[in-house]
Amino acid sequence: MVAVPTPRWYMLCARAADPAATSAIFRAKQRPTAKPLLLLLDSPATAEILFDLSTDARLLTGGLWPGDLALRLPWKPAVEPVAAVGSPALVGCPDGVLGQLVALAGEPLAAAVCSISTPAAGEKDHPALTAGQVAVFQRTMRAGIAAVVNGGICPHGRHMTIVDCPAVAAARLEREGTVHARAVEAALAPAGGPHVG
Repeated sequence: MVAVPTPRWYMLCARAADPAATSAIFRAKQRPTAKPLLLLLDSPATAEILFDLSTDARLLTGGLWPGDLALRLPWKPAVEPVAAVGSPALVGCPDGVLGQLVALAGEPLAAAVCSISTPAAGEKDHPALTAGQVAVFQRTMRAGIAAVVNGGICPHGRHMTIVDCPAVAAARLEREGTVHARAVEAALAPAGGPHVG
């Protein structure tokens, strides 16, 4: 498990296919195992291999990946879902340092914000925006973080935008975050077509 900066905040990452590694994330965050982790991919091409992508999903991956957009995607029937990620999976294709890490790993990573999860989180438990805050999390939680990539201060402090992309229905904006709703709408309607629901 490593901590990696993004423009939003530091993320805890581990090999998605390694149950011991993903368990370390759940344990460190005091995260209920019923609350799946984010799956990070290196490219839209990898999403095509693993997931049943709708036309809307392809428009979004083509227009807004890599970046801070997460898509809720159904696994292809022949693909065994990653237990720590669940089904449908919340999937991202990051840019920046985190994107470089996924590319270097050569396989999907599981990730979550470097902070204590709800309901265990207290009023003062916030996502780590600096490497120093990651160090405090490490000491407090005895998290077992193997390495921290020091990327300075993460300025945005906001969640990713999430769009639900069922295989046979229109995409639906689930949560607006760092990617504006109008950007999602523009990706889905490049020629001025229908708007996202």
